[in-house]
Amino acid sequence: MGLISNGTTIFDAGALDSGLAKGAMTLIKTLTASSSGTLTFHNGTSSVVLDSTYKEYLFIFNNLHPSATDGPFLVFQANAVGASGFNETITSTCFITFQFEDNSQAALSYVTGGDQAQGTAYQRLSQNVGGENNESMSGSLSLFDPASTVFVKHFIARASAHADDDGNTEGYNAGYFNTTAAIDEIQFKFASGNIDSGTISLYGIN
Repeated sequence: MGLISNGTTIFDAGALDSGLAKGAMTLIKTLTASSSGTLTFHNGTSSVVLDSTYKEYLFIFNNLHPSATDGPFLVFQANAVGASGFNETITSTCFITFQFEDNSQAALSYVTGGDQAQGTAYQRLSQNVGGENNESMSGSLSLFDPASTVFVKHFIARASAHADDDGNTEGYNAGYFNTTAAIDEIQFKFASGNIDSGTISLYGIN
């Protein structure tokens, strides 16, 4: 016997529902850059949760601005539980759209330099981010079931950047960490230079 209130199941066969709607976002941690070389989320460190608590984790990038370097990519990598070095094996795809401010050029294209085929490098998440005061990038990265010890770990990312050549680039990246080991640490950085300012927030998705 179940109890339903306003369309929400409270009791079902004696089980008490948490009250959180499926797909609800729970803020776990926000890191704020200040000339930071890296921003790292590690399960169990500084109140970070990155384990079997959630099946999906969402990272939101908000106005990440490069310091001193014009045109770096935002990149990321991971460590499996107990590992170090941020060099997990990745297979991925990458394509972009772009439009210059002066309307001189626009395109949709696959980016062979942004993908990996069983590579261990940091994975690109954005295209060239401009280093001028008003330039930055924003976007998101979804990581699915990182605590699984059965399946590979899929990710999907989307990023919008004010590019170093005065236009907008929209990058789409997807792939997987080709490991059945649980992943509990994610690191972000610009491919060159520091992250001068901006935030990355981690959410758990029910």
